[in-house]
Amino acid sequence: MTTSLLKLAFGALMSAGMMVGLAQAEGLKEPKDVRVTFVVHGSASDPYWSVVKRGVDDAAKLTGATVEYHAPQVFDVVEQARMMEAAIATKPDGIAVSIADADAMRKSVQAALAANIPVVVLDSGEKTGADMGTTLYVGTVSEYDSGKKAGERLAKEGVLKVVCINHEVGNVSLDERCQGLNDGLKPSGGGTEVVAVTPDPADVQRRTEAYLSAHPDVQAVFALGATAANPLIPMFRDKELFGKLKLYTFDISPEVLDSIVAGEMGFGMDAQQYLMGYLPVIYLVEQATHGFWPINNSYTGPLFIDTPDKAKAILVLAKQGIR
Repeated sequence: MTTSLLKLAFGALMSAGMMVGLAQAEGLKEPKDVRVTFVVHGSASDPYWSVVKRGVDDAAKLTGATVEYHAPQVFDVVEQARMMEAAIATKPDGIAVSIADADAMRKSVQAALAANIPVVVLDSGEKTGADMGTTLYVGTVSEYDSGKKAGERLAKEGVLKVVCINHEVGNVSLDERCQGLNDGLKPSGGGTEVVAVTPDPADVQRRTEAYLSAHPDVQAVFALGATAANPLIPMFRDKELFGKLKLYTFDISPEVLDSIVAGEMGFGMDAQQYLMGYLPVIYLVEQATHGFWPINNSYTGPLFIDTPDKAKAILVLAKQGIR
């Protein structure tokens, strides 16, 4: 379903609710009186999370609800947990939270549930969130399984020696991506190693280049997110590495799509993270206004963007901050 169709469908649903606003059941609210809070681990400067935020903003505009969005300036799960606790204290009608570190977030997530605040987990933490007592997740099918699919695909192409570039050390989801990649390669005799970098583009380039210089047998570089992929693309061009090494990434960005269109990168794995911001707002507003609650998780990816035609088809939307 396209974004336009989604908005049309949910818009009709919200309009129907507004028309019967005078007959609201006890305990339910008008959309304009609903307040939802997002507490995510991704920094505001991360291109991946800017797309999530676009989905949040569009859904807030559609519903008319008040939606607050909180994220640490840099990856910091302790700070995220503090933000979660502050959000709970304001007693919102619902909370959407990403769980990159279960130990750091368990206390605050369970506190929200104990306060009878509906919680939607997004992006990361499907299983750990369920273990904590949450019932709804919006995001990709298991990060591990996504990585394994990618590994199996690379193995079929004969790409077996791969390095993972991890730009958020401590983010369990990224660890699972690389572990799945490794396990997808393993039956064919392949495997991965990890290079830990910071989100700083210069650091991504410097550490990756140093690793490649010391390991000439590497066949491919796999970024664990667009934050790492974006600076690697110009590095590969400058060092004339395209054609000698393969470059892949989880998640997409305009830079990644441009590179695929140019025939450089092998593929990007689209998580459709716009929906990770958009759908939780819709679900939580509908919970507050009509008592609706989905009974199944909503999976948004991964989709393999692996040809110039596919990349061209979504590049315009990516440059608009939607894909």
